[in-house]
Amino acid sequence: MAPPDTRTQILDAAEHLFAERGFRGTSVRAITDLAKVNLAAVGYHFGSKAELMAAVARRVVAPINAAQSAGLDRLLARTSEPTVAELVEAFAGPMFDGMRAGDENGARTSRLIVTIICDPAKEARSWTGPAESEIRGRFQTAFQRALPHLTEGELWFRIRGILAVAAVDRIEVYNQPGSAGHSTPGGEAARSWAITFLAAAMSAPPTPS
Repeated sequence: MAPPDTRTQILDAAEHLFAERGFRGTSVRAITDLAKVNLAAVGYHFGSKAELMAAVARRVVAPINAAQSAGLDRLLARTSEPTVAELVEAFAGPMFDGMRAGDENGARTSRLIVTIICDPAKEARSWTGPAESEIRGRFQTAFQRALPHLTEGELWFRIRGILAVAAVDRIEVYNQPGSAGHSTPGGEAARSWAITFLAAAMSAPPTPS
């Protein structure tokens, strides 16, 4: 197998460090040291640390977004009025599929998604482009049709909750397998539990104004 090219080496190292340390806690020097490339390589291939963060985030999220989009396409081809549970399955299912329990890469993806959600650095959240906006808009529209009683703000809060629950669950499963006497299954059981729970949360009555 051919060794990864310089750009891929940098992406791999940056993904690992951003997931562990966040954006501000990761220096360009640390990335290039881990990647075993010279310091100028980040500027040459990406321009800046912020652009590198964007490239890392898009690389991680792209296959999940593609699976979400394909799942929504299949669902809407079958029915014009999908249920909340079906929409949650199409949105959350690919996150569980892409962040499998016991898999180091899946755990790193989970940690990076938590970083994207929680990191105070604006660079960790300002990387999205047209592809990410399109999938977000499609699911927001579909959920709004299924949940017309929710305001746009509360609906997006609940959709963000799906992202957070899926990512945090996958980290917990990876970090503490079978701890404290609790079973922490991966695979279909956890996926099904999460979808049941998240569908119920999405379907809850609106918060009184």
